[in-house]
Amino acid sequence: MNFTARTSLTVLLACSALTPAWAQENETAEVGDIVVTALRRDANLQDTPAAVTAFTSQTIENAGIERPADFVNLTANVNLVETQNAGNAFVIIRGITQARNSEPSVAVVIDGVQQVNPAAFNQELFDIAQIEVLKGPQGGLYGRNAIGGAIIINTKQPSDTFEGKVKLGIDNGFGWQARAGISGPLSDSVKFRISGSYVDTNGYLKNAYLHEKADPYKDAAIRGNLLIDAGGGLAVDLRASYARLETQALYFNIVSDVNDTSLPIRVNNRGQNDRDLVNVAAKVSYDADKFSVTSITSYDTVKEILTGDAFDFLPIQQSFFLPILGFDLNQSQYLNVKAISQELRFQSPTSSKLFWMFGGYMIDTNRFISTGNMVDTGNGVFPVYRTPSTNPLNPQWSFLSDKQDNFAWALFANLGYDLTDALRVDASLRYDHDKRRNTTLTPTAFLPNVPGFPQGATGDIRRESFSAWQPKVTLTYKPADDITLYGGFSRGFRSGGFNQTGVGGVASANGIVGVSDVFKAETANTFELGFKTRMADRKITFNGAVYSTLSKNSYFFVFLAQNSTQNLGNIPKTRIKGFELELQARPIPSVELNAAVGYTWSDIKKFPDATVIGNEAPLISRYTYNLGAQFTPELGGNMEGLFRLDYRRTGKTWWEPYNTTVRKPVDLVDVRAGVKGEAWSLTGFATNLFNKKYNAEFSPGGFVFKARPRIYGLEATYTF
Repeated sequence: MNFTARTSLTVLLACSALTPAWAQENETAEVGDIVVTALRRDANLQDTPAAVTAFTSQTIENAGIERPADFVNLTANVNLVETQNAGNAFVIIRGITQARNSEPSVAVVIDGVQQVNPAAFNQELFDIAQIEVLKGPQGGLYGRNAIGGAIIINTKQPSDTFEGKVKLGIDNGFGWQARAGISGPLSDSVKFRISGSYVDTNGYLKNAYLHEKADPYKDAAIRGNLLIDAGGGLAVDLRASYARLETQALYFNIVSDVNDTSLPIRVNNRGQNDRDLVNVAAKVSYDADKFSVTSITSYDTVKEILTGDAFDFLPIQQSFFLPILGFDLNQSQYLNVKAISQELRFQSPTSSKLFWMFGGYMIDTNRFISTGNMVDTGNGVFPVYRTPSTNPLNPQWSFLSDKQDNFAWALFANLGYDLTDALRVDASLRYDHDKRRNTTLTPTAFLPNVPGFPQGATGDIRRESFSAWQPKVTLTYKPADDITLYGGFSRGFRSGGFNQTGVGGVASANGIVGVSDVFKAETANTFELGFKTRMADRKITFNGAVYSTLSKNSYFFVFLAQNSTQNLGNIPKTRIKGFELELQARPIPSVELNAAVGYTWSDIKKFPDATVIGNEAPLISRYTYNLGAQFTPELGGNMEGLFRLDYRRTGKTWWEPYNTTVRKPVDLVDVRAGVKGEAWSLTGFATNLFNKKYNAEFSPGGFVFKARPRIYGLEATYTF
C-alpha cells in the first residue's frame, strides 16, 4: 500500500471512530463557527470541504497580526521566506514554492481583487476583518498563480454608525507605529471608511562595518473605501490605497553552511530599498432574486528601487573582486509594473441546491526591470533606473534591461449540487491563456556575448504564450452535522516567462543547467482527502487532510554573478506528499488551546543533472509544528486580561536542487500579555522571545540573509 493510500485509510478510520452523539448536545462554547468565502461562496468553516485556516478580527488583534509573516507562522504547512528586499517574500504552501522575480505561488485576493504582483504581498496589515489561508491548488476557482492555494484578505467594511480606532506602539528598534481608522455613513445610501498606518524603526540587525543598524524601516500606508447602495439591488464599492516603504537590503553573508550565523553584517554600502504601491478598484454588484452579477475593475502599480553591496558583500578592502578586477562592485535593480484587470462574474444564490457561477477575467500588464553592477568607489551606491549610470562616482560595469507586455485572459465556470442532504459535489473548470512579449532594452555594448550562443541586440522581441485547463472536483459527505469528509482532484497553473536577455548563454558557459532565456509554465496536479469534526459539545475541533501532488516545471532560483542577474530555472518533475492535522479546544470560555502539525515530503523525479534526482525540492521544510494557548480572564470592572503564547517549530529546510546544505529545525516563541477595557487596551509583546539566531534564507552561491532577532514592545488602542 503506497503512502497516499495508507494515510488516507488512517484519516478515514479516525473519522469513523468519532462519536457523533457529542454533536447532539447544546451548542455553547462552539469552536469553528466562522463564515469563510474561500470557495467563492459563504460557508461555515467547519462545513467547507477544503483545508482552510481562518483568522477573525478578534484573533488578528489578540495574536498581534500586523504583517503576512505573523499569520503564516500560525498556519500548518505554510512558510514565508523573507529575504534581500521588501518585495521578495516567498510563500510556500505544501511544498509549492516561489522564487525571486517569479509569478507567486498563491493567489492573493484583497476585498475581492486579486493582487497582480508578488512584490506587493509583503506589506503592513491594518484594519483587517478576516484572513483565510486556503491550501492546495485552486486554479478552478482563482485561476493562474493559485497553484499552491489562495490567501483571502478582507478589510473592515464601512459601518452604519460613526466609529473609529487608534493604535499606538513602541518597540526596542527603537521603533514606533501608529494605526488608525474611522468609518460611518455619509447619507442613507453612502458609507465610508478611511484607515492608515505608519511604522518607523531604526532597525534590529547591526552592521558591524558601518556601526549602525542594517535594517531601518519606514512604511506609510493609507486606504479609503466608499460603499454606495444605489437601490434596486445595485451596489458600488470604490477602493483606493497607497503605500510607501523605505528600508535597506542586500546585507547578505556568504557561507557554505546555512546554519552558520557567526558572521556579522559587514556591507560598506547602506543601500536603498524604496517601494511604492498604488491600487484603485471598483466593484459593481447587482443582486436579483435568482442570480447576481459582479464586475471588478482594478488598476495596480508597483515601483521598487533596490541598491546595495554586491557579491561578496564585504568592504572594498576585503572584497573577493579587488585582487581580480582591481575594484569592488555594488548593484542596483529597478522594477516598475503597471496592470489593469477586469473580472465579470454571474452566480446563483449560495443557498441554492444547485449553485452555479461563470464568468471571465482579463489582465494587461506592463513590466520593466533593469539590473546591473557598478564600480564601488567608496562613495556610496546610487540608484540606476532605465539607463546605465553616467555618474563618475558610480561607473556602470554591467547592465541589463527588459520590457514585458503581457496580456492574459480566462474563462471559468463552477457548479455545486446537493445530491442528498449528506452528499454534495462541486466542480470547477477554468481555462487560462497568457500571452507574453519581451523587448530587450539593454544597450548592445552591455549584452552578454557567449561563443556558441546567438548574440542579442537592442530591440529584440521574444514572444511566448502559456495556457492550461484547470479543473477542480470535490465530493463532500456529511454523515452527521459535526462531521465533514471530503476528497477530490485539483490542478494549478503558473505561467512561464522570460529571464533577462542572454542569461541562458551565460548559465551554460558556467556549467549551470536548467536555466535559459525562457522559463516554462508550471502545473501541479493534486489528489486530496480530508476530514473536519467537532466534538465534546462543540468545544473541540479536529481537522486533517492528506495530499499527493505531481508538480511539472517548478521554479528554482539561480544567481549569475557573471552579470549579476537573478534567474529562474525549471525542475521538470517533482512528487510532493504530505498531511496536516489541526486541533482546537475551548474547555472553558476564557481558555483557547490549539495544536497543528504539517509534514511535506518531496522527491525530484526528473532534472537535467541526474545527480539531483531523488533530492528534496528547493525551499521545502520537512514539517511545521504549532502550539498555542490563550487565556482571557474577566478581571472585574468591565476589564478583561489577555495572556497568549504561540510556539512554532519549522523542520529541516532545503534550499536548492543540489541540497548542498540543510537548515536545522528552528524554534520560535511569541508571547503577548495585556489588559482590555470597554474602549481601550494595553498590551506588551515579544516575538522570537528566546532570541533564536538563524538565517532566514540560503540561496545558491552561499548567500544567507539573517532573520530578525527578539523584538519586544508595548502597544495601546482606543476605540470610539
